[in-house]
Amino acid sequence: MSIHPTAIVSPKAELGRNVTIGPYSIIGDDVVLHDDVSVASHCVIEGPSEFGRGCVFFPFVSGGQDPHDMKYRGERSWLRVGDRNTFREYTTLHRGTEGGGGVTEIGSGNLFMAQAHVAHDCRVGDHVIFANGATLAGHVVVDDYATLGAYSGVHQFCRVGRHAFIGAFSAVVKDALPYARTVGNHARCYGANSIGLRRRGFSRDEIERIHHAFHLLLSAKLNTSQAVESIRNELGEWPEIECLIEFINSSKRGVTK
Repeated sequence: MSIHPTAIVSPKAELGRNVTIGPYSIIGDDVVLHDDVSVASHCVIEGPSEFGRGCVFFPFVSGGQDPHDMKYRGERSWLRVGDRNTFREYTTLHRGTEGGGGVTEIGSGNLFMAQAHVAHDCRVGDHVIFANGATLAGHVVVDDYATLGAYSGVHQFCRVGRHAFIGAFSAVVKDALPYARTVGNHARCYGANSIGLRRRGFSRDEIERIHHAFHLLLSAKLNTSQAVESIRNELGEWPEIECLIEFINSSKRGVTK
């Protein structure tokens, strides 16, 4: 381990091998940093919180603080984070609340650019990109490989689907569909996230099926139930189609169209 002499590390914290703590950083009680975690200067990490192998903190990150929730009464709650996440300057990550299950969870391989915010009781998957200032309100779910544009905001209890792209400065107040481009204030869906899907290795056939599904959902003058039935009948049980249908059918806030 390498701990700068100006850093303050609680004796109740658990540090793995090859952990680096920079100048003036504070590691509080009940913080677990696994192997190869690097914390730059002026970071504050409070607990209970746990960060997996290879996470990187740039200066002025704040992790594991009390949630911004008026109902929070000091109950014990957690922040649990997977491996190889990068937290750029001024990112903020809050613990959960009793009303939301008591835990905020973040997967692995995510990039949080400067000033990104993950609020209480959120669930973030793997390989998600938060551009500068992207913000989640409480109880938001973000699925794998989603991208949130700069200064976008997601309303509490909303979901962002797999491989979704949220445009910069967007305000998402309903569930943002998987594989889709969702942009604007208030946000609207503009069809398949074609560029992102190609970059993620989707085949031409897969992308064409997704395009056709969004044509039925957005442009065919069908209501949502009719569109889902048409998508199932015309496109069958391909994994990406099943994912889209399941997301729509399980929505509680309604989906962005």
